[in-house]
Amino acid sequence: MSSHVADVALRPATWEDSAFCLRVHEAAMGAYVAAVHGWVDAEQRAYHERVFRPGSWQVVTVGGADAGNLVVEEHPDRLYLARLELHPDHQGQGVGARVLRTVTEAAAAGGRALFLDVLTVNTRARAFYERHGFRDVARHGLGGFKVTMRHVGSPPAAPGPAR
Repeated sequence: MSSHVADVALRPATWEDSAFCLRVHEAAMGAYVAAVHGWVDAEQRAYHERVFRPGSWQVVTVGGADAGNLVVEEHPDRLYLARLELHPDHQGQGVGARVLRTVTEAAAAGGRALFLDVLTVNTRARAFYERHGFRDVARHGLGGFKVTMRHVGSPPAAPGPAR
């Protein structure tokens, strides 16, 4: 992992970001989704059109360039990290850690628990979340293909939060 992370920021998604966010989803998650459900372009596009909402999605930028997407659902007693996806060109460089630190700090500042779900076949993501203080709390989905994780510890030191 690089010791220097370029400027990482978050910006609100717009309707014009929809295609980019779908491309990032396919690049970051396509193999895992295919392993569990099979990737069918038309089904993935229809699902994306149902869930993409610029008011709740953010685009992760690195050095001013779009690099991924973030969706955090806010509830009175908890935050739910619905999506943290980075294009593979930006993975393994500390970008996800910076973004995740922003989310864990927001949860702590608000006194709220932080949860997420990860596909069991996505061992790389699961290991990433474990390194950042998340622990398994439940399995669900047909055959237990998803693991719910809860943040139970402080994240490791990072160069600084995303803006």
